[in-house]
Amino acid sequence: MHTVKSACHSSGISSSSPASKAWPRARRGCIVLAANSPSRTDALRELLKGPQILKGPCCHDGLSARLIERAGFDFAFMSGFCTAGAKLGAPDTGLLSYAEMVDTGRYVHEATKRIPIIGDGDTGYGNAMNVKRTVRGYAAAGFAGILIEDQAWPKSCGHVRGKRVVSREEAVSRIRAAADARDEGADILILARSDARQAESLDEALARAAAFADAGADMLFIDALASKEEMLAFTQLGGAAEGLPKMANMLEGGGKTPILPPEEPHAMMANMLEGGGKTPILPPEELQAMGFKLVAYPLSLLGVSIRAMERALAELKAGQVPDVRDTGTFVDMQMAVGFPEYYEEEARYAISTPSSGTSSAAAAASSKPDSSSSAPRSKFFRVVIKDKRTGVVKLETRIPAGFIGGMTALIPQVAGVNFEEMVEAAMGESLDLSKPLLDYESGNDVITVFLE
Repeated sequence: MHTVKSACHSSGISSSSPASKAWPRARRGCIVLAANSPSRTDALRELLKGPQILKGPCCHDGLSARLIERAGFDFAFMSGFCTAGAKLGAPDTGLLSYAEMVDTGRYVHEATKRIPIIGDGDTGYGNAMNVKRTVRGYAAAGFAGILIEDQAWPKSCGHVRGKRVVSREEAVSRIRAAADARDEGADILILARSDARQAESLDEALARAAAFADAGADMLFIDALASKEEMLAFTQLGGAAEGLPKMANMLEGGGKTPILPPEEPHAMMANMLEGGGKTPILPPEELQAMGFKLVAYPLSLLGVSIRAMERALAELKAGQVPDVRDTGTFVDMQMAVGFPEYYEEEARYAISTPSSGTSSAAAAASSKPDSSSSAPRSKFFRVVIKDKRTGVVKLETRIPAGFIGGMTALIPQVAGVNFEEMVEAAMGESLDLSKPLLDYESGNDVITVFLE
């Protein structure tokens, strides 16, 4: 019999800690999960118990989420700003819909294995009932947390001009609806955000954060705080907010003067835009000392991607292919998008596919081992690619022997090598599987292939 645990609202902070006294009391509609099926939400709860601040770059698609996880970060945040920019090529001004965000959420979770991801739920896309549906939809997509904010629609990035927020009563109603959706079964944590600092005042933003805690939020966030003193005023909130994890937002790209190509048609309009984030950029250690539990880096990946693509396009326009030091090798690209894992898993399901017109009986007979055949009894090629200078392994994967003809599709460096001939020659000898079938240098890479 499996042990079970409650999946109702829980911060991950133990009931014996002082912070537990501040945790919201709602416990309605708890669901029960098997203890041997941990969710990403459980993982986030556990991380929130730990002593260290959690660092989370922002993703906007499956690839960026995969790279964040591969780099070993604590969590990721799926940013509305970045998703609107990458998916629509448009500003974060309420143009992106609920359905588009949920679809992107499914992709980022399909591309990753276990990293907790908090999704930007904007205003909840309507009234309190819409908020509840949004929370349930984000939970179903796999998100460990959802951000719900108090902006008026259409909303926008918290660091640009024209901030407007709804009344405090309506803002609290949104958070209460989100908390109810969680308590009714959605396995997700609620990150309540206020934009009232820029729209109204610091005092109003602090009052809203405290009210969000009373309404059942799991984590708190005030965007665009303008100084260290304001940040401390936030982390030192008392009452129900005292023990709740608080997030800081380190919006990158400071500086008013844009770095634009001369031909940029809108370069003259740059003076209409905000120059850099409102909040001071501080190291994680200082943020932790101030009382923050999470820190998001919203624009790093999108920003460097834009700049890298612009450089590559300028080179291509000038008739030059970008240097491999900028693009990485084709092997690097295959590794980044998951070819090794795909081939390894695909090998589990490899079958002998008969040619067209072959009867099932003939196919069954041909699938039996033939002692007179020169085909290797081994089932896989193990391929190892190392950097010749450093010895660092860039790729190690196993490829089904039946795919020998497609070897160069995976490893273009070995184009021209006749693997079938090498296998036949190896089978004519006493084969030592501990020795490589091929040890081959190509550029800065050393490719070694073993039969297994």
